[in-house]
Amino acid sequence: MRVLLILDHPYTLASAENVPHRRSFTAAVAAAAIRGATAAGHQVDLIDLAADGFSPAMTAADLAAWRAAGTVDPQVRDYQRRLLTADHLVFAFPVWWEAMPAATKGFLDRVLTKGVVFAELPDAKGNPFGNLMPRLQAVTVLSVMTTPDKAYRWWYRDPLTKILFKGTFGKIGIRDLRWINFDRVTGITPEQRDRMLHDTETRFTALAPTRAVPHPEPPGRQGATPDHR
Repeated sequence: MRVLLILDHPYTLASAENVPHRRSFTAAVAAAAIRGATAAGHQVDLIDLAADGFSPAMTAADLAAWRAAGTVDPQVRDYQRRLLTADHLVFAFPVWWEAMPAATKGFLDRVLTKGVVFAELPDAKGNPFGNLMPRLQAVTVLSVMTTPDKAYRWWYRDPLTKILFKGTFGKIGIRDLRWINFDRVTGITPEQRDRMLHDTETRFTALAPTRAVPHPEPPGRQGATPDHR
């Protein structure tokens, strides 16, 4: 199975190690997921948005191309190519102001192009979009936040899953949608940190393969494993 992991953190995957003043728990979680999936024999393709210098802003040229089912940015075109060969998509990001960072939202805006990733179905009953990603069957979100999990779910009504699941991938037609949330991370002990990362690695080691679909060799690069949000 091919897993496409999209990491959104300014410190990049290089901050996965627990080094004070230059560490990211988000990156550590992503690295643990990569280790687990790789140990299970899955192919892991990493998109590190900050390391790639990805710009989240939709330009006028982007929008004109989007409306015509096209893409003008080679980087976006490369991301689309890799997305179209993924069986399982994983997002890893910190939660800022109760939602995902700009680069993750920009990935949705710029990479999920009409006519490339999804089709509009004007006469559809139910989901208004059709899925043009032939292999994708599951989306997992790994979120890291300081807000208590219960408060995020019940007071804020978990806006990130409404955007990513109900408003995006669920609308496109992906049914296997998973949310793994790491809350109150600034108060965790080193032992709790290690346990969370171990549990993440174990979860991805146990990741079940999706149904086999023939595909060419992976077009992207594989992620390598190299604390706070």
